[in-house]
Amino acid sequence: MAREMNFICAINAAFLLVFVLISAFSVANASPDRTKTVEFNVKPGGVVHTFTEGVQGYECSFTYASQGGTNEQWLMSVGLSDDDRLFSCSVWRPQGKSYLFFTQFKAELKGAKIEYANAYSQTAAGGQSDVALKPEEFTVGDSTVTQTDGKFRAELSKLTAVGRIRHNEL
Repeated sequence: MAREMNFICAINAAFLLVFVLISAFSVANASPDRTKTVEFNVKPGGVVHTFTEGVQGYECSFTYASQGGTNEQWLMSVGLSDDDRLFSCSVWRPQGKSYLFFTQFKAELKGAKIEYANAYSQTAAGGQSDVALKPEEFTVGDSTVTQTDGKFRAELSKLTAVGRIRHNEL
């Protein structure tokens, strides 16, 4: 079982690396109608908030509730691959680690089925590297990534999801 999980993790990592490399090349030549990065405030207070951004009819929504501290500046990037087969969404705190305690989170892709997703307690910033949440801390569904109640340790600084675009048959 452990060998199978390692193999699955390796496949997911390879997929993500290829997507990131393709995306990095594409972003350099991307038009604003295919990729977008916007800033938004993550607000504490225990109230549920949602931030949504989209490109060409595909949307990513980040819904959360958090406690402690003050507002934090976060970024959301959404983008389409050049072949219009993949839609990606990343939400992160560019300063690295968030000081807020998240009581819940959910990312939802509209128009795409998630093929890869990961969540992190710390993002690469200031000489630090990404620190992934334990797999049992979050759940990946067809179109959502959510915290796993009772397992999530309230630390979130980054969330990434890549989905295959659903095409309607004629």
